Amino acid sequence: MKSTILLIITNIAVVVLLSIVASIFGANQTTLSGLIIFAFIFGMGGAFISLAISKWSAKTMMGAEVIESPRNSTEQWLIETVQRQAQKSGIGMPEVAIYDSPDMNAFATGMNRNNALVAVSTGLLNGMNRDEVEAVLAHEVSHVANGDMVALTLVQGVVNTFVILLARLVGHFVDGLFRGEDEESSGPGLGYFITSIIAEIVFGILAMPIVMWFSRLREFRADAGAARLEGANKMIHALQRLQQAHTGEMPAQMSAFGIHSSQSVGLIQQLFSSHPSIDDRIEALRQQA
Repeated sequence: MKSTILLIITNIAVVVLLSIVASIFGANQTTLSGLIIFAFIFGMGGAFISLAISKWSAKTMMGAEVIESPRNSTEQWLIETVQRQAQKSGIGMPEVAIYDSPDMNAFATGMNRNNALVAVSTGLLNGMNRDEVEAVLAHEVSHVANGDMVALTLVQGVVNTFVILLARLVGHFVDGLFRGEDEESSGPGLGYFITSIIAEIVFGILAMPIVMWFSRLREFRADAGAARLEGANKMIHALQRLQQAHTGEMPAQMSAFGIHSSQSVGLIQQLFSSHPSIDDRIEALRQQA
């Protein structure tokens, strides 16, 4: 409950901040140039603010506890493994965290390659042997080394910008159809706001496969990076273990950065999935090996 309240407050604060920035830059939604500025500020700004607070969000939503001082041999091994992989990848040492969950999963997030967070679930530590956990950690470290968090944020920001812009253009068009000339000078009416909201939802859904397609490409690259760090066989075995296990859903903000998401069955589900099928990932690794 506490984490939910904090996230709601954070989202409100972000909207207020972006609204202030938009007003400073003269983002008047009644003109095309103003609309473009407004869409850019909210589309890109929202995406990058989310990235900037992603580590805090992960710790809050997932209850991830950063290992400050190893309390046992497992935590010591985790720190040493990530440190070794980070050095080989040429990045700064990420924070290493553990979160309590029966599901086998892990994720990486952070603003840049030298200020990241790598977290693993207790279910992953309990359900995999050390070779498999090493492969999963290497996958997450590869996400960081590839700059995937920033790249995905850029893609999301661009998509958000176009969605917001197009939705408001549709809102102006529809609003203009139902208003008289004497009403146009009074500014956008209720129809504009209602239509814009509906259009933004529709365009957001239609644009989501673009972001998810890019996310799936990142997963193949991270698997390949893990294979270079720890060997393709370790990564294949880790994926096979995930395939056999039940893996629950992560919060939407973190799912794209996890090692695994729920399996997609139909074509529509595949289009909206942040991860390729495990079979496809294993086949790509076998071809690499």
